[in-house]
Formats: sequence, structure tokens, C-alpha cells
Amino acid sequence: MKVAKVIGTIWATRKEEKLAGLKLLLVQPLNPLDGTPDTTPIVAADIIGAGVGETVLIVSGSSARSAAGDMSTPVDASVVGIVDDQELDPGALQ
Repeated sequence: MKVAKVIGTIWATRKEEKLAGLKLLLVQPLNPLDGTPDTTPIVAADIIGAGVGETVLIVSGSSARSAAGDMSTPVDASVVGIVDDQELDPGALQ
């Protein structure tokens, strides 16, 4: 599981049948320690109703397909949670 920021929405009028009904978001994975961008942005299936600007939890691989509802759904990442807050123990970073 990774932390990411929703930075956009993707619309695709023509897509694989199994993607019908899935909202697609552009998400920027973040370094959970300082909130800086961690890798390049990715497209994730949104199964919980997240919006642009929100910090979310994403899963990838078979966990993403399972979260999307069917192991044969062609997704590499899914949004599975919206982060309300985060607390980090500064002493744990040494």
C-alpha cells in the first residue's frame, strides 16, 4: 500500500469492457515521511469516490484487481482509502 495525492481525472470514452463504470484518477505517489513526490504519476481505478486534491491510499498488482471487484479487471492500481490525517513519531526516524 502507498500514499498518493490525487492530481487529476482521466476520461476514456472507449475502453476495455471490464473498465466500464470505473472512475480513473491520476495519482502522484508520495514519500510518506515528508510528502514529496516519490515516483512518476500513475492512473488508478477509484472504487471509493476520491477527488482531486485528496490524499489517498493505493494498492497495486493483484490487490488492485481484487479491490476493483474482479481478478480479471485490467487495472494496475486502485484507490482503496482516503487519508484523513497522519501522525509520525519523530523518534522513529533515526
